[in-house]
Amino acid sequence: MANKDPRTKYHQDGFNKQKQAYPGLQGEMDFVPDCGEESYVGSGKLNGLKALISGGDSGIGRATAIAYAREGADVAITYLDDEEQDAQEVKRYIEEAGQKAVLIPGDLRDEQFARDVVGESVEKLGGLDVLVLNAGYQQWQPDLQDYTLEHMTDTFTINVFSQVFMMQEAEKHMKPGGSIILTTSIQAFSPANILMDYAMTKSAQVSLIKSLMTPFIQKGIRINGVAPGPVWTALQISGGQPQEKVANFGESSPLGRAGQPAELAAVYVLLASEEASFITGEVYGVTGGGPIV
Repeated sequence: MANKDPRTKYHQDGFNKQKQAYPGLQGEMDFVPDCGEESYVGSGKLNGLKALISGGDSGIGRATAIAYAREGADVAITYLDDEEQDAQEVKRYIEEAGQKAVLIPGDLRDEQFARDVVGESVEKLGGLDVLVLNAGYQQWQPDLQDYTLEHMTDTFTINVFSQVFMMQEAEKHMKPGGSIILTTSIQAFSPANILMDYAMTKSAQVSLIKSLMTPFIQKGIRINGVAPGPVWTALQISGGQPQEKVANFGESSPLGRAGQPAELAAVYVLLASEEASFITGEVYGVTGGGPIV
């Protein structure tokens, strides 16, 4: 069977303007993102592994959770209380794959929750082999003068500080062979002025990967990142983009369309698997052709 044309493989007809309050529900989006619910087929690449995914209820985190379960991993996910509906759907997909699902709601702006969720995952899963730091906060602002301390503090706390706290706790439990994966962004390399603070946090994540590569690999743990381009998720319609940009979201990418979360899942599987044993300190771009340099 020939590969499909990537320009037309997924939705390319634009999106209806729509707005939800943060954090947004994927199940209520007009054109629900494709997270591989019907398409991802596993092949045992992660048999027996235990994974914790922050922001695993929707979007890229959801696609990763589904793929990990179908590859044979037990999966814990974090999410906000308002996202319970989406989280329950993910739990169903994980269990339908024959794997254990652990749901842990909470707010990553709370340092204690960010720390405790790791230990709770270890306890309920029976260990921790893969940590996917995917949860993110993105709220656009029209002008430099509109960035407030509260706004920037929320962005940095969720996107950077909570990841450091979770890695500090995970380091106590992960054994050689473990893998840590951060969801960064093309915004780390090609920042938009309306996403100034978000872009700064994504650059910080790239620095975290480079900074921590050596101390983690000395423990036999790999750390890598995935840098998505414009991917259609609830993040975009709950304050991540202005409404006038939603309709044509992703059309400026070289591929001419937005990505779907399902298109990133295989990269997260690779980086968690034995097949990536010689890969650490790297950032993989899945951008529809946009450069990460």
